[in-house]
Amino acid sequence: MIKDIAIKKLNNLSEDDFTQLLAEIYEHSSWIPRKAWSNKPYDNMEHLHQTMLKIVEDATLEQKLALLRAHPQLAGKEAKDGTLTGSSTEEQSAANLNALSKGEMDDITELNQRYVNNHQFPFIIAVKNHDKAGIFSEFKRRINNPTDEELNVAIQQVGLIANFRLTALFH
Repeated sequence: MIKDIAIKKLNNLSEDDFTQLLAEIYEHSSWIPRKAWSNKPYDNMEHLHQTMLKIVEDATLEQKLALLRAHPQLAGKEAKDGTLTGSSTEEQSAANLNALSKGEMDDITELNQRYVNNHQFPFIIAVKNHDKAGIFSEFKRRINNPTDEELNVAIQQVGLIANFRLTALFH
């Protein structure tokens, strides 16, 4: 997981070090912190977060889809293989997605597949805002939404996840 850092130190990092330090903020999407580097200096974590949100907001549809597709499925293949990022592992474990019953695992596997089939990107939710039951409920509620609506919701959820990760970095 990311270690604590002061904003002043962050502002003094090289582009590569800045990008590497913030690489897990947006799952496998280091292009976001790389772009954010050129907007230094940052006054505080919120200033950095707002800048990164704006970078995502201004991204092309293809970049947004790539960002969403970089996220792992909940309790999916990456979790089973142990290849989740440290941040994702911690978040999914905190929501007990690493301790699903056989029935829950079957349900989430089916939901993941249906969601990807419907929207062409994985279901994304800021799991720190939900318990396991809430995650399943949101999954079932959102699965049949129109894709353009889900794209916007997923991008908002990615922003929430980024905020949690930045908060962990600065506290």
